[in-house]
Amino acid sequence: MSLKYAVLAALLEGEASGYELAKVFNVSLANFWPATPQQLYRELERLAQDGLIEARVVQQERRPNKRMFTLTEAGRRDLDAFAAEPPRRPTAIRDELLIKIQAMDGTDPAVTRELIEERRSWSRGKLDRYERVRDRLLAGRTEEEHLRDADRVGPYLTLMAGISFEEENLRWCERVLAVLRQRVAPGPV
Repeated sequence: MSLKYAVLAALLEGEASGYELAKVFNVSLANFWPATPQQLYRELERLAQDGLIEARVVQQERRPNKRMFTLTEAGRRDLDAFAAEPPRRPTAIRDELLIKIQAMDGTDPAVTRELIEERRSWSRGKLDRYERVRDRLLAGRTEEEHLRDADRVGPYLTLMAGISFEEENLRWCERVLAVLRQRVAPGPV
């Protein structure tokens, strides 16, 4: 899959500037499809050239003009067709930390511990952000009310996946740290 469909899906929320889309990616989509602002801006240009989104310029005082993007009917049809197709590949994990853990035997356990503690900290931070997004999406409703009554549930369902992923990261980090503590603890005499 390309960034194309992630951008089209983000525009389901409505008109947005490139800056606003970058914020959406950082908060809502980064848990499963990260992109840099530069990648987003290049993709927005391609999508506009292909007629899948429209761009309009908003004149601003004291600031540079900004471009606002919306999904076109052609973009919506393309996104709907994409959403109906089965994924081409199963999920694959590419994680540099896991390679480091695979190769950790014979290295300083303190270094490995620091790497795991850093991952744990990142996961806690992401989980905290996701919880704030969840609170905003629920807006005082229960999860069941939101899932039953909201106009769109896709963003909430993907957020649930991100929350589960980070909770599992935290569990794994705690387990690895426990193993490392046990391996360096002095044995019985």
